Amino acid sequence: MSRRAWAQFLVLSAVWGASYLFIKIGLRDMSAAEIVCVRTALAALVLWPLALQRRAIRGLLRRAPEIVLLGTIQMAAPFILITLGERHIASSLAGILVAAAPIWIALIAPVLDPEESSSGWKLAGIVTGIVGVALLLGVDLGGDSQAVLGGAMVIVAALGYALAGLFIKRRFRDADPVGLVAGTTLTAAILTLPAAIATAPSGAPGAGPLAAVIALGVAGTGMAFVLVNLLIATAGPAKMSLVAYVSPAFALVYGVVFLSEEVSVGTLVGLALILFGSWLAAGGRLRGGARSELAARRVDVAAACEPNGGAHAVLLERRAERVDRAAS
Repeated sequence: MSRRAWAQFLVLSAVWGASYLFIKIGLRDMSAAEIVCVRTALAALVLWPLALQRRAIRGLLRRAPEIVLLGTIQMAAPFILITLGERHIASSLAGILVAAAPIWIALIAPVLDPEESSSGWKLAGIVTGIVGVALLLGVDLGGDSQAVLGGAMVIVAALGYALAGLFIKRRFRDADPVGLVAGTTLTAAILTLPAAIATAPSGAPGAGPLAAVIALGVAGTGMAFVLVNLLIATAGPAKMSLVAYVSPAFALVYGVVFLSEEVSVGTLVGLALILFGSWLAAGGRLRGGARSELAARRVDVAAACEPNGGAHAVLLERRAERVDRAAS
């Protein structure tokens, strides 16, 4: 990759990894529903002008019911679960557990999308990732039932990302990704608005939590997607997909540096197992020079619609493999 592409890659990884830090800070003065509603509304404000400029909305308006379903399983529900989960677990741990999305894809693919079924090294990756999750929940959080519940919420959120990834592959293969995310962020904001109003604290949030949620919406949810498109254009979707394996490390560093979160040996081992397992489950073992730029550009970029990366990074990785094999 060029220096500019590397810079985009690192910025995107850093921004996605910071999402969990911003959530943790926002929870000091705001409810979970309030945070999700504000972040998705701000992201929609960022993306809708761009989508209108690209004329990316026309073909999606007649598919409003599917957009609502996608906005529910991809954003509204997972974002609520992650935010509620972070009431009980460290932000760094939430960032690690979300990385289990590729493992969920591999587990549910035989039922929903046999083309994505796993065997061999991919199956070994599933087992490895599950061991990592079990280590974090059973050892790192084993003494605190509330923390285990919080961790379980984040893992279920990762399932939502996996389902959304497969749904996008099946129903939105040719959709403009900017228009699609503009629609899903607006959907999530509308869906969570009643709960946000009902659960909003009586007082106004402090400057720190408010700034964190604004950054979460504008940068971590809205501008991050713009960076996704730039990186796909400059480096290709296969390399962009590797962000999903780097951003949890940023989440870990942020939690330790800014929130003084403790990191145990079990946390580091669980992180390594989940990332390595996810990499294998997503069809890892990248071969140097195996993906030509032509193959990368032929991959359908509509799969890159996840503001947090994981599920769609997996689809990009797998599609890049199949397209490259066909091109060779």
